[in-house]
Amino acid sequence: MYTQAMDIPGQHQAAVSVNLSPEEAKFEARIEADGRIEPQDWMPEAYRKTLVRQISQHAHSEIVGMLPEGNWISRAPSLKRKAILIAKVQDEGGHGLYLYSAAETLGTSRDEMIDALHSGKAKYSSIFNYPTLNWADVGVIGWLVDGAAIMNQIPLCRCSYGPYSRAMVRVCKEESFHQRQGYEALLVMMRGTEEQKQMVQDAVNRWWWKCLAMFGPPDADSPHSAQAMKWGIKRISNDELRQKFVDATVPQAKVLGVTLPDPNLKWNEERQHYDFGQIDWQEFWNTVQGNGPCNKERLATRVKAHNDGRWVREAAMAYAHKQAQRAHKEAA
Repeated sequence: MYTQAMDIPGQHQAAVSVNLSPEEAKFEARIEADGRIEPQDWMPEAYRKTLVRQISQHAHSEIVGMLPEGNWISRAPSLKRKAILIAKVQDEGGHGLYLYSAAETLGTSRDEMIDALHSGKAKYSSIFNYPTLNWADVGVIGWLVDGAAIMNQIPLCRCSYGPYSRAMVRVCKEESFHQRQGYEALLVMMRGTEEQKQMVQDAVNRWWWKCLAMFGPPDADSPHSAQAMKWGIKRISNDELRQKFVDATVPQAKVLGVTLPDPNLKWNEERQHYDFGQIDWQEFWNTVQGNGPCNKERLATRVKAHNDGRWVREAAMAYAHKQAQRAHKEAA
């Protein structure tokens, strides 16, 4: 359902400064040629820090993103829906592991990243700080939240940092499944009772604006975007991605039979895009700063799970150490 062009002409600087060191010049030339930077390559410290921040926060979002749906596994309306939801939540956990591994290639440890999440220093997507009130919410998360995620993540398959771009290829394939299962679940509900239809419409009303905010603040208010695009980490701006998402989603809503909660939403013949209303950025920033409906609950759940699993990690490390000692003795 979601495709987009990933080559944006003119997004890189046209020339490499003659005052750069040989390492800097090689880095800039590779970026200019749309090449890939690998872990063993020289890179500016600011580039490395930007990637650590972005990849680790992406990983945190996948891990925390398991929580709003995970509590519906035991309440899924059928065995089929239960199996699908289990698979999806499992995928999200795997995505987090891929991304933590990619971030570790930049010289940061997983423990450091987890500590930053648990302390509140590191952020994750604001969308996961809202409650899932009924089964329709699970479908809407699949359709809208994962749909927005795909729109945002497909360009990352062409990210200039090799380990991140390669991880995103698999992540996007699995997210595509997530989006489809959510949309199909809603189609089934919209063919059901009036109560089910109202549940779907209510869920769409509550999640629509939050999904538009997922793409981040307007380009003029996004402090990292310009440099990230020069480095090839980011390919398409926040506002462009948001517009692509709206344009792709409106026809899907018509097929589904729901109304998107925006009285200003209409086709602009001149622009060949849909116009839409203003996002409540005050709510967005309030949630990002830790004051959303479920911020404290989400972090508390993650911290508890981490602490409860400490014995498993310690046992695994002890076993690995024992196996290493045995291999060393046999080699001797």
